[in-house]
Amino acid sequence: MTSIDLVGSPEPGLALYLPNRPHGLAQLVESPSSQRLIDANSNHWRKIVTLLAKVVSPDAADWRRFRDEELFRHAALCFTPKLCDAACWHWIGGKDNLQRFGALGNTALPLPECPAVSIDPDRRLLLTPYPDYRQLSNEVVSHIRAALGRYRFYQF
Repeated sequence: MTSIDLVGSPEPGLALYLPNRPHGLAQLVESPSSQRLIDANSNHWRKIVTLLAKVVSPDAADWRRFRDEELFRHAALCFTPKLCDAACWHWIGGKDNLQRFGALGNTALPLPECPAVSIDPDRRLLLTPYPDYRQLSNEVVSHIRAALGRYRFYQF
């Protein structure tokens, strides 16, 4: 059985690394779709995809349309504990998930305005709590967007 390690763009602007795979991966690889991912899985995956869209969308107010129409052209979900080879930002969500990346050599620094979020701009590494509304509120997402904006992330 072949393991599917990535869903979305093979050259994403941002790759979100998660420890668990959603249902229906084979169909998602062939035709990535936020709605298909949400329909085939639990509310948990709707929250993850929504938070990913809120972070990646070039227009913060337009995240819903971006999630439904463009997300997987600009982002990817990765399920391996190894950074993909793409020249992109790498978002690792959750402390337990970060531990899977043992050889990573984390040198990310916490954001002064949001110490739960750390960034290493040289390695394009974003470390956050697990992507869940309780841990990544709209305020935290705003801080993430501001930090990524300082590094010209939204120039696509």
